[in-house]
Amino acid sequence: MYRNQIRKIRKEKGMTLVKLSELSGVSVGYLCHLEKGSRKNPSIEIMEKISIALNKSITEIFFI
Repeated sequence: MYRNQIRKIRKEKGMTLVKLSELSGVSVGYLCHLEKGSRKNPSIEIMEKISIALNKSITEIFFI
């Protein structure tokens, strides 16, 4: 099953989906689908935007 760490890391940082969306430039809806796992295999560009916003590596978020 596909699993990423977006929600876990976001919550640890006390960040809302709206704030993550503002920082990353990725829509709230898309982020929500990624967190739930209903959307899989984001592009490298999307992964990079999210990783920068969360100050984590792509590997830490998407491949652990």
